[in-house]
Amino acid sequence: MAALWLILPTYNEVENLEPLVQALLPRLESTGLTHRILVVDDNSPDGTGDEADRLAREVAHVEVLHRAHKQGLGRAYLAGFEVALGAGAELVMEMDADFSHDPADVPRLIAAANAADLVLGSRYVPGGGVANWGMARRMVSRGGCAYARLVLGIPVRDLTGGFKCFHRRVLETLDLNGVHANGYGFQIELTYKAVRAGYTVMEVPIVFRERRRGVSKMTPRIALEAVWKVPGLRLRAR
Repeated sequence: MAALWLILPTYNEVENLEPLVQALLPRLESTGLTHRILVVDDNSPDGTGDEADRLAREVAHVEVLHRAHKQGLGRAYLAGFEVALGAGAELVMEMDADFSHDPADVPRLIAAANAADLVLGSRYVPGGGVANWGMARRMVSRGGCAYARLVLGIPVRDLTGGFKCFHRRVLETLDLNGVHANGYGFQIELTYKAVRAGYTVMEVPIVFRERRRGVSKMTPRIALEAVWKVPGLRLRAR
């Protein structure tokens, strides 16, 4: 039984998957925890699913969950959470599969979980930041986080980030079946629900970097979802 499960949602990440897994394995080993990497692939047309199957055959710590079609980031994470919790995971991590999140930061988030229920890799606390972004994208990201923080009334500075470590108790308590959002809004919603439930949230500084290979999945629709879903979160919480 693995104490730690790291969920990697993939869609057309065939160039990144093996290098990322190989970079993650020694970092996870250094924590001293039993661990699994779960690749959740949404039937990628570029062969990512086949590559994930190959890695699972060759690497004992890798497992694969295939989904029939692309249903969005949030649905992929929820499917991965279900598998991890069902297998007895005590800690569940999520991160991007394109090297935007540095594998070297994984042990830091896991260590911080000793003092918090939910740990966030944060771009917007002292020591954090972004690299290789233009001014427009920086403004949209910071503005989106500030907007969500103001509307929801919580002190978390990086609400849209997707580099997180949950204790099992958090995911078991939250109504995951009632999660409405899917993209950036999904990240905001889970953190907000955790804060509302009384769990402690810690932000650990990270530097977010633009993907190494492949094409970004960011679309205007994903960004807009985070804007129009936020007021609904506050209204449903009343």
